[in-house]
Amino acid sequence: MSRIVVFGAGGRAGRRAVAEAISRGHQVTAVVRDPASYPELARDGVAVVAGDVTQADSVASVAAGHDAAVNAAARLDLPSEEFYVAAAHALLGGLPQAGVGRLVALGIGTVLETAPGVRVLDAPGFPADALAFSLGHAAELDALRNADTDLDWLVIAPPPTMLDDEAPRTGQYRVGGAQLLPTEPDAPQFSYADLAVAVLDEIETPKHHRTLIGVAL
Repeated sequence: MSRIVVFGAGGRAGRRAVAEAISRGHQVTAVVRDPASYPELARDGVAVVAGDVTQADSVASVAAGHDAAVNAAARLDLPSEEFYVAAAHALLGGLPQAGVGRLVALGIGTVLETAPGVRVLDAPGFPADALAFSLGHAAELDALRNADTDLDWLVIAPPPTMLDDEAPRTGQYRVGGAQLLPTEPDAPQFSYADLAVAVLDEIETPKHHRTLIGVAL
């Protein structure tokens, strides 16, 4: 059993990560900005605490005593690049200070490559409203890649489509590198539940280190 701290535990991906970790017998601390807004998280032994993933001292405080961290946090009220870069630097600073050696962060499929050096977000006509959000994730990845750190981080990116929040957990997924995994046109949507399986698998048995990987059905 491990102690896992989940940043952004109130979102769809974060909730699934909390549930998957609990189902495997881990102790979980769920970090949100306002615990009073998420009373449903405080069950099955989950500790719900207030924290700010963009502040290294806050990260260090809530992560102390844990073995691994998951970052599923998102902010839509801040510019995407500002938020994700600040979060990357805070996690890089705060987690080692807290003695946490493993970070699995949730990325976005639009940073995966369709050809060497060409990302999904680089495609001509890529929607402008999605571009800023995607570039924020890309900047976060750059901050992690460029860091001089002992933190064993990993970014997991699901397919660049809407994920299914209702589909049950199957426990099945494929893993690729930084390249977009091919999928059949009629393939079902990848689910948040199976994304959480991939996240917890990488915490329990780390196979990828300081890199980006894509996952898909």
